Amino acid sequence: MRALGPGSVSSFLKIILDVVFAALWIALGAVALATLAALLFSFNPDLFPDIMSRNAAVVATRGPLFAGMLLVFGLSIGGVLVIVHSLRQIFTTLTAGDPFHPTNVRRLRLIGLMLAALEIGRYCVWGLSPFLPWIKDVKPDFSLTAWFSVLVVFVLAEVFREGARLRREAELTI
Repeated sequence: MRALGPGSVSSFLKIILDVVFAALWIALGAVALATLAALLFSFNPDLFPDIMSRNAAVVATRGPLFAGMLLVFGLSIGGVLVIVHSLRQIFTTLTAGDPFHPTNVRRLRLIGLMLAALEIGRYCVWGLSPFLPWIKDVKPDFSLTAWFSVLVVFVLAEVFREGARLRREAELTI
């Protein structure tokens, strides 16, 4: 089976990325709705009288914290969405048979930056976890694999940059 072009492995992976991209948008919409509901419930608990329980006052006071937690979760979904979108664009060029398209360098750098941002965001959640009573047993864990992945993506971006440069030079020769 071919790696590039129509009907290749790259076109199959592009289809999978399209499905994941749609699922991420749905998840981001669900998180946005849940955040809105948490804020509405915290500011006006009478909006949901059927859901009211004896713990409603506690839930209402923690609503903004819960909404903030959902916002952080939504931001992480947004980061993954940016990564998957960039991968979709890269695989579009692979399916077209043009792996060293000049914009793939920028896309790979963006993927590397988003991977690094997601990892730093994870460290921020660890730093805030002692102040959030419902998060228990969170132990900081430096992930060498995550940072290695970031470095690999940046190295691949430079490989693609060099490939694009060589392709431009080849196009100029007779």
